[in-house]
Amino acid sequence: MLTEDQAREVIGATAYGDDGEKIGKVGQLFLDDQTGRPEFVTVNTGFFGTSESFVPVADATFNGDRLVVPFSKDKVKDAPNVDLDGRHLDESEEQRLYEYYGMSSSGTAGYTDTDRTTGYTDTDTTTGYTDTDRTTGYTDTDRDVTSGTEGYDTSGPTTDDAMTRSEEQLRVGTTSEEAGRARLRKYVTTEHETHTVPVRKEKAVLETEPITDGNVGAATSGPDISEEEHEVVLREERATVDKTVEPVERVRLGTETTTDEETVTEEVRKEQVEVEGDADRR
Repeated sequence: MLTEDQAREVIGATAYGDDGEKIGKVGQLFLDDQTGRPEFVTVNTGFFGTSESFVPVADATFNGDRLVVPFSKDKVKDAPNVDLDGRHLDESEEQRLYEYYGMSSSGTAGYTDTDRTTGYTDTDTTTGYTDTDRTTGYTDTDRDVTSGTEGYDTSGPTTDDAMTRSEEQLRVGTTSEEAGRARLRKYVTTEHETHTVPVRKEKAVLETEPITDGNVGAATSGPDISEEEHEVVLREERATVDKTVEPVERVRLGTETTTDEETVTEEVRKEQVEVEGDADRR
């Protein structure tokens, strides 16, 4: 649990979940109006910290600039939205937050400006945190404890004779996320191919030759008159088809990176300093 002394230092610290995951920066601190003890903090979550979630700090621990709450990052990010009325957290909103985090209510009637101990009061100016001094954040209408450290104000007990002007700096980066998928798939199709191939065929040809001195012996070797038959086998070629599988190319699915430009617009807050009275600027 946060102590009242640690309340001065928790603003701007980094909040972590019970699993060690970073949640975001602490923006505001809300005190119990009965005891003055820290009850809730707001943590900047979402893209560029644009969302603000309420977290109970009854079981939180604080060490250095590290605030550890007993909840996960997703639990904190999904916390109910709270509409503050003049930075006032009423009892119904408080009860709703406790129910969401599974905690019992503290029994207080909200965070009002009527009862403040340990120096966080609206009329007790013993510590210098009054209702007319809005610079330190310990006020009756501002429930966010901004800072009481040296150099941030001239009304607190630990400050010097100067104030620090701060401004938000916009840091723009990129994050990688899935934008689509591509799949390489192989399937089979059937096509018709036509090829022309020459084929050879044999056919019978009747040939005659006259009787000469050279073939007279073969021509008269048989009987003078007889019946005979001669037969030849005719052959022809026919086209045949045989298929084989041959590798033709290698195909793979890769990625290439292109660079585009996107314009990001965001509001940043800047503190301005003005002087009242007779003073020269140097």
